[in-house]
Amino acid sequence: MWYRAMTKMEFSYPTIWGERKMDKPIFTEVLQIGIVVDDLDAYMKRYHDDYGIGPWLVYDFNKETVRNMTIRGEKVDYSMKIALCDAHNVQWELIEPTDDRSVYAEFLKQHGPGLHHVALGTENHDDVVKTMAARGNEVIQSGIFHKIGYTYLNTTKDLGFIAEIYHIPEGFELPAPLRTYPPQS
Repeated sequence: MWYRAMTKMEFSYPTIWGERKMDKPIFTEVLQIGIVVDDLDAYMKRYHDDYGIGPWLVYDFNKETVRNMTIRGEKVDYSMKIALCDAHNVQWELIEPTDDRSVYAEFLKQHGPGLHHVALGTENHDDVVKTMAARGNEVIQSGIFHKIGYTYLNTTKDLGFIAEIYHIPEGFELPAPLRTYPPQS
């Protein structure tokens, strides 16, 4: 299989595709895929029961649980329900907007349910935000959920998707979820 051969190849720069323009990668790993949905409970059930993706931890994101919420640089309180699970070596996130002010609500209105973003690891969150701004990849939404800073970058023209990056303090653990799917006994 060509894929397996490619993943085992050692590349040195310049590559067969041309000169490399940077010393090291901007993104270090894939952390999460984010999917906007119109019915969180129905999607959790489908993913878990029909595809084996789960179990899910459910959280509310709103002005009581998220600080410093912004959309395109302006302070905006928005809200959504999210469900998280770790499956197949990546975190999955289902997002149901509960108002019309977030980029998730915009996405749902324009595209319907579907893949919204990919969260990527970085060596330095703030440096990546600056690098992306210099490239014209604006911050489209951000906030701080229980000490985790999250930032969505409009990388659709460059990468074909929205990139999310985090600033996670050392030793951070997610708070207890509001509920789970399937329900814990």
